[in-house]
Amino acid sequence: MVDLFVLLEAAWRAPSAQGKCLAVDALIPVYLTLCQDQPLAEAMYPAPDCASVGRPARPVCVPPESLPFRKAVDKDGRAALLHAIAHIEFNAINLALDAAWRFQALGPAFVRDWIGVAIEEAYHYRLIAERMAQLGIAYGDLPAHDGLWRIAEQTADAVLARMALVPRLMEARGLDALPPIFRSFQGIGDKATLRVLSIIARDEVRHVALGDAWFRRLCEAQSLPVAETYQRLIVTYDVPRPRPPFNEAARRAAGFEASELTALVGR
Repeated sequence: MVDLFVLLEAAWRAPSAQGKCLAVDALIPVYLTLCQDQPLAEAMYPAPDCASVGRPARPVCVPPESLPFRKAVDKDGRAALLHAIAHIEFNAINLALDAAWRFQALGPAFVRDWIGVAIEEAYHYRLIAERMAQLGIAYGDLPAHDGLWRIAEQTADAVLARMALVPRLMEARGLDALPPIFRSFQGIGDKATLRVLSIIARDEVRHVALGDAWFRRLCEAQSLPVAETYQRLIVTYDVPRPRPPFNEAARRAAGFEASELTALVGR
């Protein structure tokens, strides 16, 4: 299984978006043959510091509050909104690759799950990049923020926190953001972008569900209460709290229990 980690490292380190997507493609044949009961390589291949992950020099990353509010009311607004989504998808590729590599000790099922997520995130990125190209913009042309990857750096030594704060917190916030984004593109009749967003929305529910399932499994192994541990980790790592309005249907489909959603809405 050495080839798996050689390919995984190549994808993790690839600096360009195009190169990273191609490197993720190279993982697909190995991913398809990776079984839950198949042992991984005998020797561990520890991931390096998160700061050395492969990323392009652009976009320039600025504080989130420095970015303008984006609305798809004109071509520039559409381009900016799509660029923001492309940045999220590119980071999501790295986050999935990093989880598979960094936390490989959890076994082949965990590694396979997150390589599968990386494959889908690369597909999402390409779909968005194609729409951007039709609007005359490329990834890196506009500024972005680095909040997602900062959380990866914070949780590099704690898989419980990573599952709580990346898929279950930040990516779940993406589920909440999708309905108003859909309405924006519906309002201007952009059916091509709506088709792309529909694919992303479908897959992201499953990605959050995977994070939720692994978080619950890890909590159970440590005899920790799920909802209370989730809230404690948000406070401990000082990350943005979930905030309404919530996409309750998508969150329920991704594994959030009704009692937890009620508590979130009541905060």
